[in-house]
Parts: sequence; structure tokens; C-alpha cells
Amino acid sequence: MSNSSISLSQKEKIARLRLIRTENVGPVTFRQLINRYKTAEAALEILPELAKRGGRKKPLVACSMEKVDKELDQLDSQGGTLIVIGDDLYPIPLAATEDAPPVMMALGHTHLLDKSNFAIVGARNASVVGLKVATSFSQKLGEAGYVISSGMARGIDAAAHKGAMTTGTIAVLAGGADIIYPRENKDIYTSIKETGLIVSEMPFGVQPQARHFPRRNRIISGLSLGVLVVEATHKSGTLITARLASEQGREVFAIPGSPLDPRSKGPNSLIKQGAMLTESIEDILEVLALMDARSISEPQYDLFQSPEIEKPTEQNIDTAYNVIKEKLSHTAIAIDDIIRLTELAPSVVQTVLLELELAGEITRHAGNRVSFC
Repeated sequence: MSNSSISLSQKEKIARLRLIRTENVGPVTFRQLINRYKTAEAALEILPELAKRGGRKKPLVACSMEKVDKELDQLDSQGGTLIVIGDDLYPIPLAATEDAPPVMMALGHTHLLDKSNFAIVGARNASVVGLKVATSFSQKLGEAGYVISSGMARGIDAAAHKGAMTTGTIAVLAGGADIIYPRENKDIYTSIKETGLIVSEMPFGVQPQARHFPRRNRIISGLSLGVLVVEATHKSGTLITARLASEQGREVFAIPGSPLDPRSKGPNSLIKQGAMLTESIEDILEVLALMDARSISEPQYDLFQSPEIEKPTEQNIDTAYNVIKEKLSHTAIAIDDIIRLTELAPSVVQTVLLELELAGEITRHAGNRVSFC
């Protein structure tokens, strides 16, 4: 399910890696810059000017070639692959999400990205029954032709990977692709690296932190046609993956459980909210057959070519700055609400927000929302 119609030059791939590794450039801003300037090389040249317009006092300096070369050398030393959005190796389902990671470091067999993917996630402190269910469903889905993705956490994630080890599994990591976390999963990591695929949007050597896990979860769900939640407490991070999957238009499945078990509260709650109650592998396969038939695809226009819109003038942008900043606070607000409240053209609002983000004035949040830093 990768994009076979486009092949980026090595020069552009490196430029895109530099762009996403530059301060204040996140996945959404990256995509907007490519939309506007067509290439990462052109975007890198204009960054200082855009950040200055946004109010940045200190010049914004793009990530150096020295840092990028070091990162690529580390990847090469492990026999890894640089996967860049817009290139033919990048998986289409993930590219179709609004905040898809612009680059991923991959260790293992990248051909698994071409196959239909399904995610299985759940509690770290899983029950024996939960572990058996995750392993069994993973194995049967693998035998049915689906690659199983998960986050390589202890518990349900580890069981899902083990069940699909012979048919194909993808581990999405919160830290660098070379960082084994948790350490107890060293054997699983080694096996996946040899027979499956390990991916991460983080540079090599980055230790996983709490804020990295929701970002990892959006990749797990974004790669997949659907997500199965086996066990999860009511406040589990697993439910973030389920929510992201729903927002991305993926099907959410949940294994029901006893109301007396706290690990059943998450799946039971998801079922109340509309997740597919799942008791057997057939419950999943029937839905996936329908999803495979309609397929997840990119927009009809080029991946980085937005539909033609009126280009905002500098005068319009200058006038809009104060109007937009008045509507912002440290509480995240939807960009659609900003457009509605200000009655400004979407192109003007997006341009101002782009420049404010590059200046380090605002932060983007899930759900197309922004706030002051």
C-alpha cells in the first residue's frame, strides 16, 4: 500500500529530513511548507524570513547538514532505510492522515509497508486471558494476510508481535529505532528487526519520553485499516490510539470483558461509543474485507499539491496578525473556529499560523487545534 507513482531524488529526501529536524517545524507545518514551496530545498531557504514575519527575534537556522549526515550514517550502519513522505516507499494509509510523520527511520523489511495492516494494542499489565486473546487474534489475522502493528510495549503489544512474528509484524517505537524499550522486550526487538519491521519518526539515540507516546500511537493507527483494543483501563494511553484511529477514519474493534475487571473498562467504554464488539476473528475479517474493497487512498491531486486557492497578499496577512492573535490563548482552539470567528480567508489564517509557529509563538495540537506556547 505504498505510493508507487512518485520517487524523490536523494537530494530532496535529505532536504526533507533537514526540514523536519529544524526547530519549530512539525508534521503539519512541514506539509504546508511543501504545499506552498513545492520542495524542501525551497522551503529551507525561506524559513528565516517566515519566522521573522511571525515575530521571532533570533534568526531561525535550519538543521545543519552535519547533523543530518550523522543521522544518516547511524541509519546506514544498522542497515536501515530512510522513509520520506512523498516518496514511493511511504505507505499511503499513513500519508492520508493530517499529521503524518514526514520521515521515518526503518530497520528491517520495508516491503511489509506494502501490505494491508492491522493494529492490536492494549494494557501493559495484561491478564493471562488478554495475552492469549492478543496472541491468537494476531496469529489468525497474520495467516489471513494482514501485517500486525503495535507499539512493542509490555503486555498486549508484546503478545500481538509474538503472534505475528512468522507472518509479519511492525513495531512503532516512541524513541529512536535503535532504542529497545522496555529492555525486557530485547528478544522481541531482535526478532522483529530480523523478520519484521521497526519504525520511528525520532532520530537515533532518542530515549522515549511521555510526550512521545501519543505521537507514536498516531502512526500505529495511521498505518492500519483498523485497531483492536484487547484490554485497557479507563485512563489508559491505549484509548488515545483508539481515538486517533476513529479520527483517521479507521475502524475500532474492542474485546468486551467483565465489568469487575478494571482492564475491561476501556474496551467496554469504546463499545458504548460505537466500537465494533469483537468476539471472534470473523468479526474483524468481515469488516476488513469491506475496507479493503474501498481502500484508503490519497486525494486526487498530488500528495503535496493543494487545490488552487487565492494567494493571500502581504497587506491581508499584516492586517490579520492582531485579529488572529486576539483569538488565541494558552488553551487550544480549533483552526476552523478561528476562521469562523475572524471571518478571514482560510489561506490568510493558515499563513499567519504557519509564520507564528515558525517563530515559536504557537503550538499545534491533535484535532487541527493551536494555542500559544
